[in-house]
Amino acid sequence: MITRCASCSCGQLQILCEGEPVRVSVCHCLECKRRTGSAFSWNARYPEGRVRIEGRSKVFERVGDEGSRLRFHFCPDCGSTVHYENSDAPGFVAVPVGGFADPDFPEPTVSVYDPMRRCAWVSLTGDNLERLG
Repeated sequence: MITRCASCSCGQLQILCEGEPVRVSVCHCLECKRRTGSAFSWNARYPEGRVRIEGRSKVFERVGDEGSRLRFHFCPDCGSTVHYENSDAPGFVAVPVGGFADPDFPEPTVSVYDPMRRCAWVSLTGDNLERLG
C-alpha cells in the first residue's frame, strides 16, 4: 500500500497518509484563494484512520460559505497549513496537495465553486471532473 507524507515548509509538522485519497478536489472559494495565495486550493481527503500526524500545530477555525466549520492545522514555526477537518465530512482529514510536493499526485475529480468563483483564465480538464456550483 502506498504511503505519502505531506509536511510544512520547515518539516516540523507532517502527516503520513496510507493508500489513495478518497477524494481529490480543487476549490475556487474566496477563502481558499486567500489561504493559499493562489487561484484555487488543491486538496486530498483521507479517512482519519489512515493518517498519522507528527509534530506540533496551531489551529485556525472558520465558518465556510454554507455553514460548515473548518479547522486548519498549521505549523507554529513556519505557518504552513498541513491538514484540516471539515464538519461536513466527519471522519475525514483533508491535506493541501502542495504539502506532498509530488508532481505525480492524482488529478482532481471535483471542482468546487466552479464556475461561479473560478478565475476566468483557469481552465481545468479531466474526463472525470465533477463541477459543483
